Amino acid sequence: MKYLIDSGNIKAIEHISEFYPIEGVTTNPTLVSKEKTDFLPLIKKIRSIIGEDAALHVQTTAKTAEDILEEARGLKKAVGGQFYVKIPINEEGLKAASMIKAEGIGVTMTAIFTSQQALIAARAGADFVAPYVNRLDNINADGVGTVAEIAELFDIYSLDCKVLAASFKNVKQISETALAGAHCATISPELFRQAISHPMTDNAIEGFERDWKSVYGEKGVGDFLL
Repeated sequence: MKYLIDSGNIKAIEHISEFYPIEGVTTNPTLVSKEKTDFLPLIKKIRSIIGEDAALHVQTTAKTAEDILEEARGLKKAVGGQFYVKIPINEEGLKAASMIKAEGIGVTMTAIFTSQQALIAARAGADFVAPYVNRLDNINADGVGTVAEIAELFDIYSLDCKVLAASFKNVKQISETALAGAHCATISPELFRQAISHPMTDNAIEGFERDWKSVYGEKGVGDFLL
């Protein structure tokens, strides 16, 4: 499973990009609005941090297919590189997906809550679909189960569309989503840190340091290589 950062915060994206094996960044109107800054400079800065080869998923706000297409063209021109326009699934969004794909621009269909939505989005030309795992769990549905259904349908029909799982509140959901067959997961910066944290890991690291110092003091491995 590939990992993406779900954030519009520049400092967080810089940090996670430096330390974690990420494949790109996803944003949405909510994440962008939290930054309370000019939109275009923000997404251009994100592109400069992650580079041209990483995937950048940016959501449109237009209502009609024709206007969504115009926003997709403008966004692609503005940020370049590996780019996917995010479109919430509805009739206008499906129409726009086909039009955008015809122009060679990548499409991520978002706000997915059922396997049928995902299958229709894939047939319309979406490169990725983004099911909302935690939001499904919050309404007593099965977020991970929905991801598994989508992955199975894409396999049955040999579709190239990928499952980009989104909306996580804990690491357990991420792990179960990976086992369910998600191709990618977009994760908040906070959950990246939690995903590699464990008290037993901390204890092991402390033990290594303690045992080393008991024999070699403050010298490090590098001191013996000079």
